[in-house]
Amino acid sequence: MTTLFPEELIQQLTECGVVAVLTIDNPDDAVPVANALAAGGVMGIELTLRTPAALEAIRRIRAAVPAMLVGAGTVLNREQVGAVKAAGAVFGVSPGCNPATLRAAREAGLPFAPGAATPTEVEIAAENGCRLLKYFPAETAGGLPHLNAMAAPFAHLGIRYIPLGGITAGQLADYIASPLVACVGGSWLAKPDVIRQKDWKKIEELASTAMAIVHSIRRP
Repeated sequence: MTTLFPEELIQQLTECGVVAVLTIDNPDDAVPVANALAAGGVMGIELTLRTPAALEAIRRIRAAVPAMLVGAGTVLNREQVGAVKAAGAVFGVSPGCNPATLRAAREAGLPFAPGAATPTEVEIAAENGCRLLKYFPAETAGGLPHLNAMAAPFAHLGIRYIPLGGITAGQLADYIASPLVACVGGSWLAKPDVIRQKDWKKIEELASTAMAIVHSIRRP
């Protein structure tokens, strides 16, 4: 079975180091947020499908900031797989591991990283050709110690992880230093209240700080 996430794209996300996890209420904020993140060096986004503005936000960022790797998060079913693919999302992410959603992603040609916090979920994902998984919710599931233990039986498969959920800037260095981690999902980079306040400078500064940490661990 071919993998559900191309190795080239995994490498691009690995080079990003950090992916900003965004929830956008107003599509007019999408491009300014993306520009602020890019100015700080963060070139990957997971834009969650938690608001009616999400699909339009993906379309606008893809059109205005083409260098940004824009993925869609909280993709839960076949209909959403088709919608994010049509909107131009480069990849999709889900909080859990639903085989029906994985089949839909394969049929649509959408690179997909399902969520996993247990060995059973990792096994289901691996059976469906997944080699990049979202480790979620990372901190409440047990953080890096849990990830290390959970991933051990699957190490020979070369699976990589995107930890997300409860991670702070202060924990970024530890996660990014793990060979299991492709990149880290950062919800602290552009919180909804900061986006609503249109504090683009703060987002740029947080992005810049995060990338400095990544570069200090993964020297280019």
